[in-house]
Amino acid sequence: MISNQILQNTIDGLKGITKIDLCVMDTEGNMLADTGIDTEKYQNATRDFVNSAADSQTLHGNQFFKVYDESQLEYVVMAKGDSEEAYTYGKITVFQIQNLLVAYKERYDKDNFIKNLLLDNLLMVDIFNRAKKLHIEMDARRVVYIIETSKEKDNEALETVRSLFAGGNKDFITAVDEKNIILVKELGSKEVYEDLDKTAQVIVDMLNTEAMARVHVAYGTIIKDIKEVSRSYKEAKMALDVGKIFYNDKKVMAYSNLGIGRLIYQLPMPLCKMFIKEIFADQTPNDFDEETLTTINKFFENNLNVSETSRQLYIHRNTLVYRLDKLQKSTGLDLRIFEDAITFQIALMVVKYMNYLETIDY
Repeated sequence: MISNQILQNTIDGLKGITKIDLCVMDTEGNMLADTGIDTEKYQNATRDFVNSAADSQTLHGNQFFKVYDESQLEYVVMAKGDSEEAYTYGKITVFQIQNLLVAYKERYDKDNFIKNLLLDNLLMVDIFNRAKKLHIEMDARRVVYIIETSKEKDNEALETVRSLFAGGNKDFITAVDEKNIILVKELGSKEVYEDLDKTAQVIVDMLNTEAMARVHVAYGTIIKDIKEVSRSYKEAKMALDVGKIFYNDKKVMAYSNLGIGRLIYQLPMPLCKMFIKEIFADQTPNDFDEETLTTINKFFENNLNVSETSRQLYIHRNTLVYRLDKLQKSTGLDLRIFEDAITFQIALMVVKYMNYLETIDY
């Protein structure tokens, strides 16, 4: 169904060209869009017209027209006046709305197809047949983006994304749940992952500016066949989850750049618990105080450089050495030794993953 706003924009544009007042009503005579006509006094006339056999009729000095969606009566259009001009412009309005109905139905069909494709609900033969029927190219280069918004059913964010990619009628924007917007974007032959990252950053900036929405964007790998859309979607979904768990400060995550987070994300909970117990015994990083965690994170950020870490923490070098010695005594790991530092970093990430699993009722 076409939204009332689209109908309003359509007849506003037509009035600007024709100078004829127009309105669109439902089959009960209720006004859906108008350019300044008092439609209440025409409700009875509209109902009479709906019940008549005529497709167009002059009533109360105005031109009335029926708009069909295939064989189903969908709207009534009224053009003010009974002149030949009013009749002509009314017919143009009917033609425009019928084209909108076709376009929206096609978009709905494509939207439904893409949703089923993302969720792996189609057989191979169905993918081929429906893509052909909907004039969707099978072997174009594509990638799937997932845009997670901070609000559920964020229609403003959805419309912003649609407007951002409105010029590319080969791109598909849809939603499979209440918080995620899905963009299946067709790519040029020379577009590479660096270009995908720039597109993701544009989405983040645009939604932040236009829709005042804080979002995370993740994308999968480039695919060359429409039947692989589901794979790129699953990769983007994993990238979104891994990003939120291990790299929460990043707004954009690529499946091809997940690092060790990709491996940890696939570990079962019992194995995680066994690893943490092996490293920390009865203690875990969750038990460390804020000062210790800040010291550890800053030390890793500076690639185990004692001098630079102490400078950024505004503490004496000996104070940092003391904290590292204290940590070594409690855990048996000396973060100044590369192998111990790697073990500790992995352990911190495993704990983050375990905390995440607990929040989703593992």
